[in-house]
Amino acid sequence: MSEHNPNVNVFDQDVEKNGGYVYTTATQLSSKLATQRTKDIILETGAFKGQAVLDVGCGDGYYSIYFWDNGQPKRMAGLDAASNAIKAANDNKQERPIEFIAGDSHHLPYDNNSFDIVSIQSILHHDDDPLLTIREAFRVAPKIIIHEPNGYNFGLKVIEKVSKYHREHGEKSYTSHLLGSWIKQAGGKVVYERFAGFVPMFCSDRVAKITKKVEPIIETIPLINRLGCAVYVLVAERQ
Repeated sequence: MSEHNPNVNVFDQDVEKNGGYVYTTATQLSSKLATQRTKDIILETGAFKGQAVLDVGCGDGYYSIYFWDNGQPKRMAGLDAASNAIKAANDNKQERPIEFIAGDSHHLPYDNNSFDIVSIQSILHHDDDPLLTIREAFRVAPKIIIHEPNGYNFGLKVIEKVSKYHREHGEKSYTSHLLGSWIKQAGGKVVYERFAGFVPMFCSDRVAKITKKVEPIIETIPLINRLGCAVYVLVAERQ
């Protein structure tokens, strides 16, 4: 277990119990809608096409496999601290040439500039030293893409306190401004920012359908999207 990721055992237990992570294996409508929106907004950056990609915090491989199939990278590797998740990822990839290994995001087992881009998807809010993860990402690639829960969203802050799942998994959320400051400290610059998503993970089907209908409106209104959207995506380049 990484000293900076004290919740790794919880994720290993999730995989052992469910055959993958709760949000990737769930049949609940809200989970399906939320994960699909995440996949869409990351692919819409066009960051993976023709690139060598490292997916840091790849988990059970759910997103890495999707991005390999739909993002047209020339190479895809995935790394995660949860060994059970890596076993699941290697099972799930079937014949795809994706390299999944167990490792620590703060000490990546790759040489400088081994990749064109590093994806850091929804792991920094579990991380006790997010800046170190970002520094390591910039060491192995000149560009990074970060996806995180939206720390400007007050409702999300409440959920983090009252949800048993969020408490057990050490869920936090950061503002994009704070992420931007860490990126700058790590020697990078944000070149793309987008707020998106409005369907709460693990909510009822009725709530999922209602929030999905208003999601396009929330996403397009300045300030409202910053305060109301569920997640954001940043693309940053090493300076």
